[in-house]
Amino acid sequence: MSATPTPAAPVAISLRQAFAFWLKLGFISFGGPAGQIALLHQELVEKRRWISERRFMHALNYCMLLPGPEAQQLATYIGWLMHRSWGGIIAGGLFVLPSLFILIGLSWLYLALGQLPLVAGLFYGIKPAIVAIVLQAALRIGQRALKNWLLWTLAAASFIALAIFGLPFPLIVLSAAAIGYLAGQRYPALFATGKGGHGQPATSSGPALIDDDTPTPAHARFSLGGLLRVVVAGSLLWAVPLLVLLSHYGWQHPFTQMGWFFTKAALLTFGGAYAVLPYVYQGAVGHYGWLSAGQMMDGLALGESTPGPLIMVVAFVGFVGGYQHVGDSAPWLAGTVAACLVTWFTFLPSFLFILAGGPLIERTHGTLSFTAPLTAITAAVVGVIANLALFFGWHALWPQGWQAGPDWMAVLIALAAGVALLHYKVGVIRVIATAALSGWLLRL
Repeated sequence: MSATPTPAAPVAISLRQAFAFWLKLGFISFGGPAGQIALLHQELVEKRRWISERRFMHALNYCMLLPGPEAQQLATYIGWLMHRSWGGIIAGGLFVLPSLFILIGLSWLYLALGQLPLVAGLFYGIKPAIVAIVLQAALRIGQRALKNWLLWTLAAASFIALAIFGLPFPLIVLSAAAIGYLAGQRYPALFATGKGGHGQPATSSGPALIDDDTPTPAHARFSLGGLLRVVVAGSLLWAVPLLVLLSHYGWQHPFTQMGWFFTKAALLTFGGAYAVLPYVYQGAVGHYGWLSAGQMMDGLALGESTPGPLIMVVAFVGFVGGYQHVGDSAPWLAGTVAACLVTWFTFLPSFLFILAGGPLIERTHGTLSFTAPLTAITAAVVGVIANLALFFGWHALWPQGWQAGPDWMAVLIALAAGVALLHYKVGVIRVIATAALSGWLLRL
């Protein structure tokens, strides 16, 4: 029996070609962080082969350590690695902008027209489909990350720590990193990058543009001058807009308070969107009163059902706050300005983390003392994603609580979406569109 021929290496990708891909991705990146990371892996590692499996996971592990949206930071990292700083800005920016424009439009419809039966029906179908999408992501990443008994144990432990004990995500990440570092010193074979934990060859989709042995490009090598330029530019991009707001509106104005509050949200919360949301809820609803608890929950449903990072729900929070508390004469304009402001202050740190920290991370390929903790973190994140699926499943399939029993129509939609994704390999967008149509028809 003849061996399968090795695929040819892909041709170089221009910045214009990359721009077209990142723009398309911004409109189809549904499913929250887990689904988006799975989509990035499918497109960039398996299908297009822009980056190898090992380099992809190395970048992902770094993004998991950062506060902010992991999938958007991962897109920024890969764009930066391929096409310098502008490549990273384009990749990360286009990951966010389509979602921002869509949410501004939907937020206006929500406030101006009230509860729409059509929208409620679409959401009813989308939510159970997202459960299946997140589960698929956990399975896909788990198949590649969990190569031995230790990594399986870390994944299970992180799931139990979140689902049963409610431990904070940063504690889980730090514990996994410490275990990985100690185990890497004592049992280095468990973290060998050339083979899986059971002696099987590492998974590969063929030669990649940025392969395992591709030298780090010149722009991605660390220099003190490059780091200082990023820090100075980032500081100005943050301080100048905030000072303009302060001088024009004063410190107590909602626009100025939003800029300061969402800067803290971007820097002080780890673990992705679901770690940020309780902090945003407490501040936006409880402290500032920009919107009500019911409006916050409706905004979360919008964020779950639109492309882009789930933390884009902050655009809804900003729009509603500006619309209701600033826009006496032009509420739509005030809401739009507020949505853009909170998006700017929420995502600016993510770009700075990648452009400043990326060169340091590129120096660590093959360094076991660094890669072993990151490999352990990836294993723990598999358990985190599984817990996210449990969270989605509880709210989508048992909306009235455990004693009232499951919503059997939602259960059927989730099962059908799971079969379509896992067995028939149907694309995420087709699954979401079909689920939304099914939800609307059932709600008629």
